[in-house]
Amino acid sequence: MITASAPAKAILMGEHSVVYHRPAIAIPLPQVRATAEVKAGTRGDGLWLYAPDIEHQARLDAGHSDDPLAVTIFNALDWLGQPRSQDLVVTVRSAIPLARGMGSGAAIATALVRALAGYFGRPAPPAEVSALVYQTEVLFHGTPSGIDNTVVAYEQPILFVRGAPPVPLGVGGVFYFVIADTGIASPTKIAVGDVRRAWQAAPATYEALFDHLGGLVEAAWEAIAAGDAARLGPLMTQAQAGLVELGVSSPELDHLTQAARTAGALGAKLSGGGRGGIALALVEPDQVVAVAQALLAAGARQTLTAALLPDGGRRTEDGQVDPRIDTNASAPRADS
Repeated sequence: MITASAPAKAILMGEHSVVYHRPAIAIPLPQVRATAEVKAGTRGDGLWLYAPDIEHQARLDAGHSDDPLAVTIFNALDWLGQPRSQDLVVTVRSAIPLARGMGSGAAIATALVRALAGYFGRPAPPAEVSALVYQTEVLFHGTPSGIDNTVVAYEQPILFVRGAPPVPLGVGGVFYFVIADTGIASPTKIAVGDVRRAWQAAPATYEALFDHLGGLVEAAWEAIAAGDAARLGPLMTQAQAGLVELGVSSPELDHLTQAARTAGALGAKLSGGGRGGIALALVEPDQVVAVAQALLAAGARQTLTAALLPDGGRRTEDGQVDPRIDTNASAPRADS
């Protein structure tokens, strides 16, 4: 039996303006992961996929062309030079909320590719994994930007400009985040369409706003490289104000970001398409519990904690998992 995993991701800065060729920063969230397990099945039983989180199971054959996970498995088998007819049991699980802009589809697909590669004894270089997972992203999203599969497969923060190769970012310190799930699916396509129509109606106004958001991304890049959380936090809050002006926030996101700041977060903003999905709060390590509890009290469906580490990994300098961040469970409610 072989098990592999892959992280969630978040857009730290630059959502929406990235559509208009301004930069965006995407980061992995290594402590919030999807896993895939591959083991030999009973001879003659064929290939089975289990997804217990969503109570799904299916015997796979080539006719599952409309199932992104089945297509991922078949594409991976083709890449591995293995026949599609296999007696295997494949199980996927994920701690990543669905449809919240956290790259759940890319993470599950990446974990699948890695697990299958491990089962058949082949290395899984990030570039090849990313290319395979992009094919899955096309099925999930139609015309994906390539951000999710790149960040998830490499587990490294990137600066992304549409039409240009992603640039890996150096991280100069530890950045701690509390993620608040609104419990509302993020309607990315709708939000992107609304912004486009507004831009078409008032291009000068929106181009100036996109320039402003792009400038915040560049400043954030410098803060991340310097390990300067105190500088990054206010940039996130400024970006939230710009996203409100774009019309992609929501009352729930406004309330959660304000609650995070009131509880002591260094900065907070929506992440992803907006109008649902998640809010991302940057905190000092001793603020994690207080901010998480404040977000739950403010209506978050759940909170997740994660950190961006200097090596892009999930462990501290002494090789141990940091107990303050290695959790994807909801923080206790204030009234519990």
